[in-house]
Amino acid sequence: MPQKNRAGSAFKKARINEEIAKELGAILRTVKDPRISTGFLSIVGVDTTPDLKFCKVRFSLFGGDSKEAAKGLKSASGYIRHELASRLNLRLTPELTFIPDTSIEHGAHISALIDSLHKEEKKTEDKESE
Repeated sequence: MPQKNRAGSAFKKARINEEIAKELGAILRTVKDPRISTGFLSIVGVDTTPDLKFCKVRFSLFGGDSKEAAKGLKSASGYIRHELASRLNLRLTPELTFIPDTSIEHGAHISALIDSLHKEEKKTEDKESE
């Protein structure tokens, strides 16, 4: 019995994830839901299951409420999935689950904390030098 080529299937999955992310970026610009179009929405990552039945889509929203955007995306998921099926030639079109990605916000928060520490350190140095 031949053994499956795991590297080939991993490459295929990565290629499918990339294509789905690219097409979702284009499709999301056509969605008219105000919960989605209030800010700048970008696809951070896509992860499909090996059988292509389910797909987790991580997104980031700049300038809006990501929880409301997730509700809007869930509401529009039928339209998005239909558009995805018409653009991609897949045997199955995965069911989409949208997950807000807060890593950018988290990174900005940590950067602000580091900046405030540097400012405090500089104030302490200035007081000591006087």
